[in-house]
Amino acid sequence: MLIAIIEDEEDLLELLEFNLKAEGYDVVGFLNTKKIKDFIIEENPDLLIVDRNLPKIEGSKFIKELKNEGYNIPVIFLTAKNSEKEILEGFEAGADDYITKPFSMAELKARIKAVLKRHLKENNLLAYKHYKLDVKNQMFYNNEENINLTKNETKLLKIFFENPKKIISREEIADILEINEKSVTVAVNRLNHKINLLQSVRGIGYKLND
Repeated sequence: MLIAIIEDEEDLLELLEFNLKAEGYDVVGFLNTKKIKDFIIEENPDLLIVDRNLPKIEGSKFIKELKNEGYNIPVIFLTAKNSEKEILEGFEAGADDYITKPFSMAELKARIKAVLKRHLKENNLLAYKHYKLDVKNQMFYNNEENINLTKNETKLLKIFFENPKKIISREEIADILEINEKSVTVAVNRLNHKINLLQSVRGIGYKLND
């Protein structure tokens, strides 16, 4: 999952980047909004964490403009603006959550997980690292491209996205896809030819690449 942070305090930005990368997120930091739109167009991040006290443009105003232009990226404000009026302004601008400074890093991580989970559910998506699977529309997304999948390829990948740390046995795959065990290798190879995301665990089954 790719997170973009807009925070003009350089020390805090570095601290956020370090801690969120340690959680397994891909993180890119910005000290202002100058290059963020180009980044959003090119990289399609999964979440924006935004300070409101930014140079040149107030954070909630920037997010409101972004939302009005049709961008549907989840947003968490992380800011010293903590009055009831300011918090309401943040949500009215399009925030999915609002955290005031000083803050707990543990709480921030928990809120990030909750916002991302809710956003994925609302959009019928499953996620693993920076990959996403749209089960309804049979589409696989990574940072570079969108790939059409067949019904069986989608069902196969869904097993692993729902169990990202589990080794899935050949027998279980065969049952879910309603094929015989001899056909499992063919099904996995066809999927890997498109996305190369599954690896064999000898004598057991398959798992997602680390």
